[in-house]
Amino acid sequence: MAARNILRTIHRPVFRNASPSDVNTLKYVLHRTCICSSRKFSSLNVKSDDREIVSFLTLNNISDNPGAVKKGRRVGRGIGSSKGKTCGRGHKGQKARSGGGPGPLFEGGQTKFYKTIPKRGFTNNHAEKMIPLNVGTLQDFVDMGRLVPPGPNDPPLTMKDLVDAGIMKNSVIKDGIKLLAKGKERLRSPIKIEISRASADAIDAIESAGGEITTVHYNNLALRALLKPDKFEIIPKRARPPPKLMPYYTNDHNRGYLSPQVQMKKVLSMNDKVSETSEESSCQREDAKRLLGAHSVYIQKLAAIISNN
Repeated sequence: MAARNILRTIHRPVFRNASPSDVNTLKYVLHRTCICSSRKFSSLNVKSDDREIVSFLTLNNISDNPGAVKKGRRVGRGIGSSKGKTCGRGHKGQKARSGGGPGPLFEGGQTKFYKTIPKRGFTNNHAEKMIPLNVGTLQDFVDMGRLVPPGPNDPPLTMKDLVDAGIMKNSVIKDGIKLLAKGKERLRSPIKIEISRASADAIDAIESAGGEITTVHYNNLALRALLKPDKFEIIPKRARPPPKLMPYYTNDHNRGYLSPQVQMKKVLSMNDKVSETSEESSCQREDAKRLLGAHSVYIQKLAAIISNN
C-alpha cells in the first residue's frame, strides 16, 4: 500500500521525460524498498514542495542549448515579411537568378588583379621525385637491429633492403632515393649501399666510417623489379641511364656505377675472389680467368685513366 502511495505521489514529476524501461525499473526498486521498510516510509511526511524533479538523459530529450540554432528567414512570403515578392534580389539581372552572380575575382570587366602580376617559375614535368634519406636514419635502424650492415664479401644494401627494414614503403618510392648527410656525426657503422643519388657530404660520411656507396640508375621497370621481384617470372635487365643522366653516373665524384674507377674496383674485386678461392672447380676457375682475360685491355685503359687523374 505504501509503495502505491509513493508511486502515485512522485510518478509524474520523476518520469516526465523517462523511457518506459527506466520507469519499470524504478517502480520495481521502490516496490521492493517499500515492502522491506513499510513502517519507515509510513512515518515520513514528505511535502510536495520538497520533492526534487529528476530527469534522465535519453535520446528523445537531447537538444541544443537555447540560441544555438537560429532559424533562417523565410523569403517570398508576402510584403509583410520584408522579404516578399523579389526576396531582396531586385528586378531581373544576373544577381536575381538562382545560382547567378559573378565570381569573387570579378572586377566589373576590368583586368583582374591576379592577371596584372607577372608569372614566376615553372613546374618541371620531367623532374624525378627522389625520396630523401639521411645517414643518421640508417645508423638508427642499425642500432635497433632492423638493418644489418653487409660484410666485406656480402652484396651491398639496396632500396629493397631499406623497404624490408621498414624505413619507407614501396608506394612512396616513385623514381628512387637520395642519401643526405643529416646525422652524419652519429654514423659509425661501415655501410655498403647502392642507391639512386647521394650528396657529397653523405658520400664523405659513408666512406669516412669505412663504408662504400655506389649510385645506380633505375628506370621504372628496373625499380619495380627491384622492389617487387615476386611480380616477375624473369627479372628484366636493367636499362642504362638516358643521355641526360649519363654524366652523373659516369662521374666518380658521385660514385656513379658507370665511372671508370668503380668499374675498376669491380674487376679487381673479381680478380681477388678468383685468387683467394681454392675450392672452386676447374671449370669455374677457367670461366673466371677467361672473363678477366677478356677485360684485360679494358683494365689497362682504366688504370691509365686513374694514373693520369
